[in-house]
Amino acid sequence: MSRHVTLFTGQWADLSLDAVAKKAKSFGYDGLELACWGDHFNVTQAQKKKYCDDRHALLAKHGLKTWAISNHLVGQAVCDNIDERHKAILPAHVWGNGKPEEVRKRAAEEMIKTAYAAKNLGVKVVNGFTGSKIWSFLYSFPPVSDAQIEDGFADFAKRWNPILDEFKKAGVRFALEVHPTEIAFDIVSAERALKALKNRPEFGFNYDPSHLGYQGVDYVRFIRKFADRIYHVHMKDVHWSSQLTEAGVFGGHTKFGDSRRFWEFRSLGRGSVNFEEIIRALNDIQYAGPLSVEWEDIGMDREHGATEAAAFVRKLDFSPSKVAFDAAFDRK
Repeated sequence: MSRHVTLFTGQWADLSLDAVAKKAKSFGYDGLELACWGDHFNVTQAQKKKYCDDRHALLAKHGLKTWAISNHLVGQAVCDNIDERHKAILPAHVWGNGKPEEVRKRAAEEMIKTAYAAKNLGVKVVNGFTGSKIWSFLYSFPPVSDAQIEDGFADFAKRWNPILDEFKKAGVRFALEVHPTEIAFDIVSAERALKALKNRPEFGFNYDPSHLGYQGVDYVRFIRKFADRIYHVHMKDVHWSSQLTEAGVFGGHTKFGDSRRFWEFRSLGRGSVNFEEIIRALNDIQYAGPLSVEWEDIGMDREHGATEAAAFVRKLDFSPSKVAFDAAFDRK
């Protein structure tokens, strides 16, 4: 099948796109998944096709292409309970006066612009987050009522349906990275999110096993469960402990790299994720899109890690068989 191997630029936004592209080529990648922050991809400027053509030219200079863009940071603000933390991740024109409902409105407008930016760039997928007004109710006391949870999914649908209407017009799909703090963070909540949107095809998933495994979620079943909704794939590893730890799944308010943690993101092949079974499942559903490395490992130099990750994915990926292995014995 020879799927394209790309590098997500979100963790490299401190460098110019030209610098990241040069490095990515030397690391062994086919292309980049462009983050809509740093100088990598500007949604406002991308409303003009010339800007998008110039992005392609820059990538081509280094022998690279792109098949997806990602706007996680702005998407997060569409449904979130907005506070000062969001100011640090949002463009100034989206944050504006910081009034929560106005921030959410501007974030939705920016996501609509992202759909048309993707169209101008010639890519069919925008990856990102949705935010969630009910994430804080995940494990809480006093108990949360069913009506409060229903209201959270209704709020998600109310805010995202108008955005997805524009994605439909643009011929672009939105792929939610199923992730703690989002409206969908496991298989059950992903099913509920689809139901809230009445299964409209503009909404699917950016599959990333690293956010599922440490929760105890069957990350291979996720692929088969949502076979027609896997619009993009992140290759990212995570280690979770086989022993009891001081800071459990919820993290104990520790920072990444703290030895007391139960789980930690790791460079590909150095964690607990079974990527062999992921590739087989992706073959089963005939996923032909890119395998995009989102590299995160607090304990490793990122250039070393990104290089070994590209090699890991290339070695791991394989095409499914076109014939049954025992077909040679069929004498009919």
